[in-house]
Amino acid sequence: MSKVNLDDVDSLHMDVLREIGNIGAGNATTALSQMINARIDMGVPQVNLLEFKDLAEIIGGAETPVVGILFSLEGDVSGMMMFMLELKDAHVLVNLLCGGDSGVGDEFTEMDLSALQEIGNIIAGAYLSSLSTLTNLLIISSVPYMSMDMAGAILSVPAIEFGKVGDKALLIESCFGEEDSISGYFILIPELASYDKILNSLGI
Repeated sequence: MSKVNLDDVDSLHMDVLREIGNIGAGNATTALSQMINARIDMGVPQVNLLEFKDLAEIIGGAETPVVGILFSLEGDVSGMMMFMLELKDAHVLVNLLCGGDSGVGDEFTEMDLSALQEIGNIIAGAYLSSLSTLTNLLIISSVPYMSMDMAGAILSVPAIEFGKVGDKALLIESCFGEEDSISGYFILIPELASYDKILNSLGI
């Protein structure tokens, strides 16, 4: 049985989860900087443990159009991870990488979609790598699955999958780019037993 009660997470546990979020977001920003060969500034990430039903509101509402890149996790840590961007931010990110000037209302080309998936893969990989190094746990991610839809629809996938074992996710909101122009959301949903492993590995 899990020792972690996500309905009653104390300040020490929350501090550890915030530190995990800070380090992961920092490494992901570094990876993105290397990918586009330009410096990217990152604001202080906002880290919260939220119920699934509240996630969409943080991202702008259930009907906000987003790109979601979903990974399943296995190894020492089981669960799901998602990297999510509003469509307007996804356009900015693609333009940064490809040097284009597609507008918010423009359709994504096949090349844009491929670039977005690669961006998500690298950012999520950097995040998971830092978590693995920090905890000394083996974390294996699946091939990414990318979709574009309203935030509520995309977030219903992990909610249905993990609603039977818990209803909370760790949300790391990172602002990066010129003048923090892009907001990216990491959503980490380990199974309860995996929360135990993560916290135990850090001596909590």
